[in-house]
Amino acid sequence: MIDNIQFILIIILIFSVILHEVAHGLTAYMLGDSTAERAGRITLNPIPHIDLFGTIIVPAVFLLSGTSAFLAWAKPVPFNPNNLNDKKWGELKVAIAGPISNIILMLIFIISVVVINFFGIGNEVIFYILFWAGFINLFLAIFNLIPLVPLDGSKVLFSLLPFEISRKIKYFMDKYYLYIFLIFLFIIFNTSFIFEWIRFIYEKIFFLIN
Repeated sequence: MIDNIQFILIIILIFSVILHEVAHGLTAYMLGDSTAERAGRITLNPIPHIDLFGTIIVPAVFLLSGTSAFLAWAKPVPFNPNNLNDKKWGELKVAIAGPISNIILMLIFIISVVVINFFGIGNEVIFYILFWAGFINLFLAIFNLIPLVPLDGSKVLFSLLPFEISRKIKYFMDKYYLYIFLIFLFIIFNTSFIFEWIRFIYEKIFFLIN
């Protein structure tokens, strides 16, 4: 039987990954590239962002399996780095915009808990949903900053490294990224270390704000 709370958290996860992609497109647009805007991707309407596998099938499998683990992604927002006004740091700014949007969402969810506690409204279920919604967004932010293709962290890494070193690493990652990434996902979902580490950070932030 599908848990209603799990269903709500899956919806929040999907909304969060969509907002993550919108942040990429909006940042690129503000930096002079209209590729995402012309593709109709700077919108919170979920339809243009849906990836059949990552936005529907994978979340549904996790939901129906009854596991506490969640995974989802949206179609990457297209952008052309050659159109960016900031040639040096433009790609980095576009890359970090997604994780920053998740950090902002995390703070919104945590502050919502503070508000409902202050006014004595809500209940344990709402508190639980908001708490884990914040965690989901911190997880998305940290996960996407890992320097592996196709994650945002790889673009951040390539922007910070000298060109020749960046080119060699990019060549290697482009060639083997699928194998590396699948091994990485296997480690994440078969060990608790990364999950517990992120939860530790999240609880410190949560109780600091509260």
